[in-house]
Amino acid sequence: MSADDAAMEAAILALLAERRDGATICPSDAARRVAGDDPAAWRPRMDDARAAAARLVARGEVVITQRGSEVDPELARGPIRIRRTPDAAPEHE
Repeated sequence: MSADDAAMEAAILALLAERRDGATICPSDAARRVAGDDPAAWRPRMDDARAAAARLVARGEVVITQRGSEVDPELARGPIRIRRTPDAAPEHE
């Protein structure tokens, strides 16, 4: 895995950790976190963000949803959301 791939995965996990349990993020949130807020910088990283999410799905750390239902990342077309799996949610003290 490249450093860019690892950075995108880390961004997804960090963004989800900052949100309440069950909350979702858009792949664009991770792309912005890695590439900055300039659309010319983050928009080309959207495929990287989706690929990072798919790798995290394969490891059981997140799920990908469309219209609230879990979908296979390989079959998902159009807008998606990323959510932590219940087992991957950080514990609250």
